[in-house]
Amino acid sequence: MRIFKFGGASVKDADAVRNVAKILKTYEGEELVVVVSAMGKTTNALEAIMQSFANGDQKDARRQVDALYIFHQTILAELFSSSSHAPNGAIDALFEALKTRIEGSFSGDFHFEYDQLISFGELLSTTIVNAYLKNEGFSSAWADARTLVRTDDHWREGRIQWEVTEVLIQNSIKSFIDEGHSIIVTQGFIGHESNGYTTTLGREGSDFTAAVFAYCLDAEDVTIWKDVPGMLNADPKYFDNTVLLEKISFKEAIELAYFGASVIHPKTIQPLKRKKIPLHIKSFLNPSAPGSVIQESLDFDDQIPSFIFKMNQVLVSLTPKDFSFIIEENLEHIFGYLNKEKIRINLMQNSAVSFSFILDESKADLSQLVAYFSADYLVKYNKNLELVTIRHYDEPTIRRVTAGKKIILEQKSRQTARLVISD
Repeated sequence: MRIFKFGGASVKDADAVRNVAKILKTYEGEELVVVVSAMGKTTNALEAIMQSFANGDQKDARRQVDALYIFHQTILAELFSSSSHAPNGAIDALFEALKTRIEGSFSGDFHFEYDQLISFGELLSTTIVNAYLKNEGFSSAWADARTLVRTDDHWREGRIQWEVTEVLIQNSIKSFIDEGHSIIVTQGFIGHESNGYTTTLGREGSDFTAAVFAYCLDAEDVTIWKDVPGMLNADPKYFDNTVLLEKISFKEAIELAYFGASVIHPKTIQPLKRKKIPLHIKSFLNPSAPGSVIQESLDFDDQIPSFIFKMNQVLVSLTPKDFSFIIEENLEHIFGYLNKEKIRINLMQNSAVSFSFILDESKADLSQLVAYFSADYLVKYNKNLELVTIRHYDEPTIRRVTAGKKIILEQKSRQTARLVISD
């Protein structure tokens, strides 16, 4: 059993869906669970509908639902030469359910309502993809992740109930295989809690779904199909001559993600690491290319340095007004505020009488932060900074990214250099 995940860009239109079928054709004879995200920008559209629903603007919500219906109907018309083969009835039923949802009363619990509404994107995409695969001669079946992935009721960030989920997935997939289906199409991102209400899995939820199925089924491997050749050692927007990371360890991938690299979220990697299931990242634009693989061995991690750039950073420095030492009591006070305001620190450093930290300017109310700490601390800050993290650095790599820049703060460990720089 192998697990494939196709994101929104890989099923954004009719040509993209045809390309998915073309890729799957090359794995003919293998048993596959195919996890599919909502098509294109459908999730964004549903979030806008959700906002109108929450605001009580049913007219605007209906207008946006109609536009989303046309988008999906256009894809159907291009995929199916005969309407008798298209899943029009199933799609119409889903849109009727969506309209019923937004025409009802808003419960007042935005996060609960969000999960019930946003999940329609994955239900629509998988219904279309599965119907197209069947029309093309694949022995595929549609599985409802809302009945297979059990979570708690933490809306918008459902936490997997592993034992129940494992039983549900194993029994369901075995049943499909026993019926002769070699491909099972299911939804990423969504699950259910004990009362049957739909939940969503939060950031990178579809990737995580693929890992959940792999873990529960002891899969051979997982492949995430993206519009990039694999994992690169830097973001091409900020770095010339990027290099493909053909093979890295689970540990390295988690390190890179922690420092802000646009790779795979750690929650996706963790269940795969526990069962040593390799994770491939391949291009759906060039499926024959080797891509990257995340696996157990550490042997390849230090062969190529990786660069992570975080722009628009703010350096905040706090010094007690009485110039007393920074001790645990101060840190408890500082971290308590940052935790309450959900402000993530990207880097921190302290001296005897000062504590400094770096944060994303866009994710904090700087004036509020300064006002709060000014009662007890002298507060200084610098804006428009850049945080560069280099994994497996050497001096030439540091000079490369700091040429013509001023180094404001620097931290080094055995394998990682972190630099706060300005123009």
